[in-house]
Amino acid sequence: MPALEVSFNNVSKKMADAQALKNVSAELKSGQINGIIGPNGAGKTTFIRLTATLLTPDSGNIVYFENKIKKSAYQIKNDTGYFPQEPSLYADLSCIENMEFFRDLYGITNKEFKARSEELFSATAMAPFKDRPAGKLSGGMYKKLGLMCVLLNRPKLLLLDEPTVGVDPLSRQELWTLINKFAGQDMTVVITTSYMEEALRCSNVIALDEGNLIIQDNPQNIMKKFNLKNFADIFLLKNNE
Repeated sequence: MPALEVSFNNVSKKMADAQALKNVSAELKSGQINGIIGPNGAGKTTFIRLTATLLTPDSGNIVYFENKIKKSAYQIKNDTGYFPQEPSLYADLSCIENMEFFRDLYGITNKEFKARSEELFSATAMAPFKDRPAGKLSGGMYKKLGLMCVLLNRPKLLLLDEPTVGVDPLSRQELWTLINKFAGQDMTVVITTSYMEEALRCSNVIALDEGNLIIQDNPQNIMKKFNLKNFADIFLLKNNE
């Protein structure tokens, strides 16, 4: 089951009165962790919502490939898992009840759900909290539960919008450990973040600023090319042009 890859070709998108993306051409690499990096207002959420087919471009196009074969946006919907940065779980339902809701949403059999949910509860160390309401979880545990819910369906394309915002440093590390565990041949991961140090955790970085593509490459290559000590300095270079 090969992971999906995505190509943005001169994509522009206006949101209300703001030009969220401006002629962006970028590649989301198959089977890798792709980081959409930039400050607040850079266009990261618009980018990931376009990838999830929740928005459509005003101009340009987005092309999806599976094993180098072009797929339509409709064809990839069932292979996509999207976890938004806004609260999206039912606060009054327990962890297992939220998982069961996604089971029914995805049409997963009870047998498959039992095996998959036990695997995810074990991987996240959330098993002791199965019966705790989602609204009573800490920020990091809530994000873990959201990740578990979207992983139930074993998506080929996993989209995570600012998953590490609002969580403590230990929970951030735990979330990254989980993300690294699931990325690979069978899953392409796309993660947005405004934490510049998280760029170094990604294999492929797409840096955005005010809707413009600044650069795309492996983060280590970017730092070496521009002799940077901190990845955030790439935006200072842009501002000094």
